Amino acid sequence: MLTPTYAIANQKGGVGKTTTSVNLSASLAHLGKRVLLVDMDPQGNATTGSGVEKNELSISVCDVLTGERTIKEAIISGLPAGYDVLPANGDLTAAEVYLLNRNGGEKKLKEAFNGLDDHYDVIIIDCPPALNMLTVNSLAASDNVIIPMQCEYYALEGLSALVGTISEIANTLNRKLRIEGILRTMYDPRNTLTNEVSNQLHEHFGKRVYQTAIPRNVRLAEAPSFGKPVLLHDRYSKGATAYLGMAEELIRRTNERIPSPH
Repeated sequence: MLTPTYAIANQKGGVGKTTTSVNLSASLAHLGKRVLLVDMDPQGNATTGSGVEKNELSISVCDVLTGERTIKEAIISGLPAGYDVLPANGDLTAAEVYLLNRNGGEKKLKEAFNGLDDHYDVIIIDCPPALNMLTVNSLAASDNVIIPMQCEYYALEGLSALVGTISEIANTLNRKLRIEGILRTMYDPRNTLTNEVSNQLHEHFGKRVYQTAIPRNVRLAEAPSFGKPVLLHDRYSKGATAYLGMAEELIRRTNERIPSPH
C-alpha cells in the first residue's frame, strides 16, 4: 500500500494529539483529499470528535486488530466531517493484550491496511498517550510521524524519549518511518518560555518544525463537545484557519519531500 500514512504521536497527554488528528483530517478533506482517520486510543476521543457515538459501535478497530473483521467492514464513511473513520472505544484495551501475546502482533495494523487497495490519499492515525503496543502498531504502519507538542519546559524531555522510540522502530520494524514534523500547539507567542522552547525546537529540528503553529482557541476547544471538527463548528475561527494552514503546509512539504534523517 502506497498511501502516505501519518502517526500523530506523543506519549505525553494533553498536547493536542486528538485535536490535531481530527482537525488535520477535516482540513485535508476540505482541500480535496480522500482521508481515513484511524483511532488507536481506547479513550475513543477522535471517534466522538468526528461525530461517531463510540459506545454504540458494533465493529471497531479492536475487531480489525484481532482479525475478527476486515478493515473495510469497520470503517465508517459518509460523515459530515468529510473523512472516513476507523473507530475505537474501550474495547481497544483488550486488543492490546491480544497483540502482546501474538507473534508479529506489532504489525497487525499494517497488515490490515493492505486491504484498503490505495482507496485513500492520506491516512491519519491518532495514537494513545503512551509508548505501548498500540503506539508501536501505529508507528509500524506509518511512513511519517507528526509530533504535536506544547512549548513548555518538560515537553523537550519527553520529546527526546519519543525520538529515541521512533528511531528504534525505524531500525527494527519499519525502515520507512521518519519524523515528518513537529507541530507547536496551544501556542502563545506573548509567552517568554514559549519563545525559548520554540527557538530550541528550531535549533534541533530545523525545517521539520512546521511554520504553522496552532494557537489557544476557544472554538477549537469547544468543537469536540459538538462532535465535529472546528472547520464545521466555526469555519472562520483562528483554530480552523491554523489547521487549514497546517494541512496546506503538509501537502506542500509532501510534494517537496525533505530528506529523511535516518
